[in-house]
Amino acid sequence: MTKIYTKGGDKGETGLFDGTRVSKNHVLVNAYGTVDELNSVLGIARSWMEHLPPGSGDSRLADMLHTIQVELFQLGADLASGAPEAPRFIHDGQVERFEQWIDELTAGLPELKNFILPTGHPVAAALHQCRTVSRRAERMIIAARETVEMDVVIVRYMNRLADLFFVLAREANRIYGVEDEPWSAPKS
Repeated sequence: MTKIYTKGGDKGETGLFDGTRVSKNHVLVNAYGTVDELNSVLGIARSWMEHLPPGSGDSRLADMLHTIQVELFQLGADLASGAPEAPRFIHDGQVERFEQWIDELTAGLPELKNFILPTGHPVAAALHQCRTVSRRAERMIIAARETVEMDVVIVRYMNRLADLFFVLAREANRIYGVEDEPWSAPKS
């Protein structure tokens, strides 16, 4: 039986794929750890998908979320490689696909005239949380780029992904028949 624990990190270090040992608080570890957190929050959103009403048009949304989860694992591998010359999984074609999805989904949503609160159906609320975790991961990746060489496509991917999560949250609310809740300034 293979044990899940290795004891290799008991002194506060972890290994990158290239064998380099770094602190568990290294900017690169924080970056790919936050991508992993994002993937887990996305899993929560997906777990709610089974509760969608039949014929609601959720299969495309479910397919998109699954694709993103797989790619987030790939992105984490890119970050954990530790070697700038290592083969990369994330590429500009995925960023362009996100833009296409955003444009297609936005065309079917009501026009926004106000900011909206990050709420609605549980799938939508979880996707709004994905957006915020995605932005944090993006910031951490940018911080890591200041010390570790990496392809800028990863930053573009994360930037566009956060935009996509906003649209996906609105799409989930549309599928469930929940209106986006507009934000309004409190009356003084």
